[in-house]
Amino acid sequence: MSEKEKMINGEMYFAFDEELIREREYAKSLCFEFNNLNPNKRDAREEIIKQLFGKIGNNPWIESSFYCDYGYNISVGDNFYSNHNLVILDVCKVTIGDNVLIGPNVGIYTAGHPVKPESRKEGSEFGKPITIGNNVWIGGNVVILPDVTIGDNVVIGAGSVVTKDIPTNVVVVGNPSKIIKNL
Repeated sequence: MSEKEKMINGEMYFAFDEELIREREYAKSLCFEFNNLNPNKRDAREEIIKQLFGKIGNNPWIESSFYCDYGYNISVGDNFYSNHNLVILDVCKVTIGDNVLIGPNVGIYTAGHPVKPESRKEGSEFGKPITIGNNVWIGGNVVILPDVTIGDNVVIGAGSVVTKDIPTNVVVVGNPSKIIKNL
């Protein structure tokens, strides 16, 4: 099995594999191009995102700056909005539903590293997917960690760190995030 196949399957893999390096460089080149376009070049910006993402719905709006590792593991539904400084580490699938709003400085991280320092020194990594439902509002400075599913109609308060699944129709805040209200 290739390192890319291991990565996508959520197994331990070697991140400095030549194929993965090339794919990251390609994605980062597209991110660089996107981030350096004039904001009024909406069509050109959207074309870059369409090249980068695995799937993109209608009416995407992503403010600069935006960064990701590969892009092809990102799937976004209709009416997606992201404020400035979104980072998606997409070593595994990131699936985002329709009508999702993301505040500034948000990190969506499918990537993780082993706890044992020996394994980290060897360059081993792993990833676990993240799924975000429909009609979700993610406040500024939120971090979403690997292997999390967020249900529909969820509000995540600013500064929250999401470490576990979130059911539908709730408001969560804190580090780690906790449900404070049912909708």
